[in-house]
Amino acid sequence: MTKKILCPVDGSDHAETGLLHAAELARLTGAHLTICAVNLAVGGARGPTINHWTDAEAEALLAAAATRAKAAGAGEISTAVLISRGAGPAIIAYAEEITADHIVMGTGDKRGVKRLVLGSVAAEVAGQAGCSVTVAR
Repeated sequence: MTKKILCPVDGSDHAETGLLHAAELARLTGAHLTICAVNLAVGGARGPTINHWTDAEAEALLAAAATRAKAAGAGEISTAVLISRGAGPAIIAYAEEITADHIVMGTGDKRGVKRLVLGSVAAEVAGQAGCSVTVAR
């Protein structure tokens, strides 16, 4: 039975699709929904570490996502900003930390060479997570 759902968002249309699926699943099961944003960190070897979003931008992204999830019927919602150099490993580690039993996330439309070059966070999470993963399109 699904009791804890983790849904990563990044402000993209694909993440929005995942968020709406996660909110619906939370509504149907009464599960707690945690929405996270991975604030990717770059640099740091010989210079400062720079995050993709400012703290305020990350918090605004999560607040907006929580509002949309609530409007879609999710009940209990929490949010978290994860700072990491890799989105996939951060999502997997956080799912384990909060003992999520389901991850729901969107995915882009990467095919062929583009998929090989860019990789896919959803594929990485689905292949390595220790819980169920729903990839929404």
